[in-house]
Amino acid sequence: MANLTPPPSPAAKLRAMLAKDEIIVCPGVYDGFTARLALNAGFETLYMVPLPPFLFGSNIGGEMGKKKLIEGNVRDHASMIASISPSTPLIADADTGYGGPLMVGRTVASYINAGVAAFHIEDQVVNKRCGHLRNKELVDIDTWVSRIRAAVMAREQSGRDIIIIARTDALADHGYEEAMARLKAAVDVGADVAFLEGVRSIEEARRVCSDMSKVKRKDGGVGVSCLYNCVPGGVSPVLSVQEARECGYKMIITPTLALGEVFEAVTEAYKDLMEKGNTKGNEVPVRTLFETCGLKESVEFDLKAGGKLYEKGV
Repeated sequence: MANLTPPPSPAAKLRAMLAKDEIIVCPGVYDGFTARLALNAGFETLYMVPLPPFLFGSNIGGEMGKKKLIEGNVRDHASMIASISPSTPLIADADTGYGGPLMVGRTVASYINAGVAAFHIEDQVVNKRCGHLRNKELVDIDTWVSRIRAAVMAREQSGRDIIIIARTDALADHGYEEAMARLKAAVDVGADVAFLEGVRSIEEARRVCSDMSKVKRKDGGVGVSCLYNCVPGGVSPVLSVQEARECGYKMIITPTLALGEVFEAVTEAYKDLMEKGNTKGNEVPVRTLFETCGLKESVEFDLKAGGKLYEKGV
């Protein structure tokens, strides 16, 4: 008889990883193909960049408006990426939660149902902008705390786990002390990880990790893990994994890594086609692309089940 004992949830796996004395590296992926490439490279966690349009000023939310459509797109996007490797913890951006407490609760429930292991939620106004742009507007601290509390309540009501990462953008215009006050307030009502956006120096990175290591958590323990957002060309220094670890970070995300590589390579390939008529590209065999997307696994599954789709080979 088959073993029907369910494996640990992605959130449980991520919590176990956070408990270890190491840093969790989360490559940014924006679709199923980049997710598979990251998994094939051996990564044990993924960070979901909602879609390339986040470059317009926020992630897929914010200034693009149409919140209900956006929320549904993000949820479906998260579900698709999480389903590629259900045992791999996926961290997602929840933007501002897409509204008041009811919408935050709905967003969290959607992410839990999608198989997301963790998400970060922030204190900007709903019509937000990227954390590495200027003149961001924040909600007041009471509104911010209500978002975190709503997320915690939704988690409790679901009976399942998801890690809540509290992100504040207060540093740029309100200073370090206000940013710390917001992070501590979020932890007081149940946030699990602290995310200070827009850190401006290695010294500031070390400071926030040190300060959060002394914060008392809601469960009575002491010490809150911190996340580093590595965005080349942004306001924060580009830290290597080792440098982030030495600062005290337990997680590092690279939202633009795949997008930057795609931008450079695809721009060059299109330019070559337009100017020289070159159709060769980098000459990756089409079969290799199919295998990257799971061709071998699909063939094996179909044949083992008695299917006829691939009985003559591919």
